[in-house]
Amino acid sequence: MTEEESLLSSLQSNGDINAAFSKLVSLYKQRLYWHIRNMVKSHDDTDDILQNVFIKVYKNIGKFKGDSKLYSWLYRIATNESITFLNQKAKKFNISTEELSQQLVQNLEADIYYEGDEIQLKLQKAVATLPQKQQQVFNMKYFQELKYKEISEILETSEGALKASYHLATKKIEEFLKEG
Repeated sequence: MTEEESLLSSLQSNGDINAAFSKLVSLYKQRLYWHIRNMVKSHDDTDDILQNVFIKVYKNIGKFKGDSKLYSWLYRIATNESITFLNQKAKKFNISTEELSQQLVQNLEADIYYEGDEIQLKLQKAVATLPQKQQQVFNMKYFQELKYKEISEILETSEGALKASYHLATKKIEEFLKEG
């Protein structure tokens, strides 16, 4: 039994779910934080979304069927929560998600938690020009170094479509950086 299977068994049994859940949080908190942060840019918003993700996982762990890996399921929840947050925020300000994405990157310069240099900021600006799906694929592949197979499980799409999205994203980013 793998560590993930053992953890899942503990989470879904009538044993000490609190200890198992604490272990789950310590195992995945940092990776999920950066996954969400790459999407929403803000440290405070990321913390709020991450908390919502773990609440949702806690409430729904009994429904997890094991069709995918546990971490893929966690990433899918984090992705969906982030997209919902971004869509709600864009709707609240009556702007498109693309315009919101541009604003969030602009706000990075003032974010005390952002440690990137000028080159990284340019890259973030370039990524912000991409459609939402391409942003997700690029962030997962480039920043988190996930394999296409893993991204495919998380986003529930084919590896071929992901490769095409990543290729298009990198071309657009290269063009943006050449122009800028």
